[in-house]
Amino acid sequence: MGKLTHASLMTLEQYANDREDFRARVMAHKNNRRVAIGLNVTLYFDDRLTMQYQIQEMLRLERIFEADKIQEELDAYNPLSPDGSNLKTTMMIVFPDREERRAELQRLIGIEPALWLAAGDLSRVTPIANEDLDRDTADKTSAVNVVRFELTEQMSGSLRAAEKLLIGIDHPAYGYSMQVSTSTQAALVR
Repeated sequence: MGKLTHASLMTLEQYANDREDFRARVMAHKNNRRVAIGLNVTLYFDDRLTMQYQIQEMLRLERIFEADKIQEELDAYNPLSPDGSNLKTTMMIVFPDREERRAELQRLIGIEPALWLAAGDLSRVTPIANEDLDRDTADKTSAVNVVRFELTEQMSGSLRAAEKLLIGIDHPAYGYSMQVSTSTQAALVR
């Protein structure tokens, strides 16, 4: 998977013309890249297309057209795309009620290393979390965490062979596990 470059992006004018169709394509693409773990945690697995969409939207919103500013966006978002030996995801912790969310984010300190995935019958792998910046405080975990699962060649092979993919969280305040659907697993392998 190559990194996004200036040539990968549409100009602001082209994006304005193509945005509706591009957005619909990306939203359909994202459908098989979302994994809910229990009621309150969802993983959104990113790839080159989802990152292109994020960059295009940022350029549009901020009206960025200068080459150096575009490069800053590329430099910020490219590390969020998997490179072939890993899976990268945004973990969202959602509690609609503000007070409940505050209390739960306090209880969920340490949830990031409690997240895991297992390909086939291989050992679980836990993620490397929030390399971009420190999101937690001593009082609470962050509601948005960026995590990376490094996969061995054996794990990647297991996923490509369509062996089961399990994802879970083993945290004292939040314990869930589930098998990823075949359509989501196929999207992640692609």
